[in-house]
Amino acid sequence: MRIPDAKVALSTASVYPESTATAFEIAARLGYDGVEIMVWTDPVSQDIEALRRLSDYHQVPILAVHAPCLLITQRVWSTDPWVKLQRAQAAAEKLGATTVVVHPPFRWQRQYARDFVSGIWRMADETEVRFAVENMYPWRYRDREMLAYAPEWDVTKDDYRHYTIDLSHTATSRTDTLAMLDRMGDRLGHVHLADGKGSAKDEHLVPGRGDQPCAEVLERLARRGFDGHVVVEVNTRRAMSAAEREADLAEALAFTRLHLASAAAPSSSPRVPRA
Repeated sequence: MRIPDAKVALSTASVYPESTATAFEIAARLGYDGVEIMVWTDPVSQDIEALRRLSDYHQVPILAVHAPCLLITQRVWSTDPWVKLQRAQAAAEKLGATTVVVHPPFRWQRQYARDFVSGIWRMADETEVRFAVENMYPWRYRDREMLAYAPEWDVTKDDYRHYTIDLSHTATSRTDTLAMLDRMGDRLGHVHLADGKGSAKDEHLVPGRGDQPCAEVLERLARRGFDGHVVVEVNTRRAMSAAEREADLAEALAFTRLHLASAAAPSSSPRVPRA
């Protein structure tokens, strides 16, 4: 069996409300290939030296940095969104990460939104780190829909060098996931693996617990020879104990590895080893 080159990482957001340090411990114990750092209000997630020490201590590499693009991180690493991206790039370069994940701007960030596509290209030209722009979704309340992101929540409508596909976001936006995957094509650089059931809420379920084609996406990536990172980004806030949280993250890792490997297996009859 030929296993794809894609590494399977754990997002530090997957252990919330536990700490960034806890994510490193769990990733090491379960055998993840690395972590993606969600830069947010946890001071450790913002501290490059603290992250380096955690990575060295647990022998878990940092594969990606998620820039602070959430509503709760509006003041993390400056209030200027371009400064946030510059600091995310610097962190990735110092920590050996290959990817910076970034959301499209909020619509009220008008100047940032106006220059976003060209600005991302400019930054991507200045570094070997990939800036992988992530698909988002409309915000919904009952029968109302608000377009919160600009230029587009469907990032395939704009021209970026690299994309991140998030399968919880495709569920929330009620998008055809496989069609979006095809539109991203060779520009797909990064995957956030989670599941969802099409709720207006961004659910981030463990893969296999929603209605997204998580298995088929992984199998397609394996057949393509995808060499980016597959990051488990699930919501474990409702876990009743540390053991339950860890069981969910172990299940997500097993699901991911199984479907990446099964698609990579040759379709012909198995080879008989020589004596």
